[in-house]
Amino acid sequence: MINLVIAEDHQSLIDGIKIFLEYEDDICVVGEANDGERLLEIVHLKKPDVVLTDIRMPKVDGITATRLIKKEFPNCHVIAFSMFEQDEAITQMEEAGASGYVVKNSSLKTVVNAIKGVMEGEKFFDDSLRKEHDRKGNSDAILSKREMEIVKLIGQGKTSLEIADLLFIGKTTVDTHRKNILKKLNLQGKSELLRYAMERKYDF
Repeated sequence: MINLVIAEDHQSLIDGIKIFLEYEDDICVVGEANDGERLLEIVHLKKPDVVLTDIRMPKVDGITATRLIKKEFPNCHVIAFSMFEQDEAITQMEEAGASGYVVKNSSLKTVVNAIKGVMEGEKFFDDSLRKEHDRKGNSDAILSKREMEIVKLIGQGKTSLEIADLLFIGKTTVDTHRKNILKKLNLQGKSELLRYAMERKYDF
């Protein structure tokens, strides 16, 4: 049996998850909390196998709570449950010791898969998050030095013509590099490339 504690400041969401989990014979909700301070109290009391926690909570945020839980109960698996899909939030929760990250608009079946997955020693991310996270984490190895320069300049709002002038190359060459970057990173169109570049412009 997997003993689970849920921390979420919206009680209706906790109630919905609990109702869904009633059909799972191997998961038991042993505690719930609407703020980080209460979460820490319940974890000390119940010593659960898994904690499903929001990131933004009153009193103590989910990142801090995760760090404290993992310090005292290293065998407790923590899953972030949040509306935030930014790479920074994922990284902060991973660094705090979280084993998984699920966004709130995911299906409840995904939540169940995450709970069971981390119990088996896996790192669990939503499919969309895992693709984005892995893509960003591997971009340095995938992209050439010139391509990384171009991504950085795109992130700074430069046009292809401006990039060509700055790098002393032709605009056609810049456009070719852009196409190659899209293909390598599996990005769809200019808007996705711009979003990626803006998120990564200080990392290269």
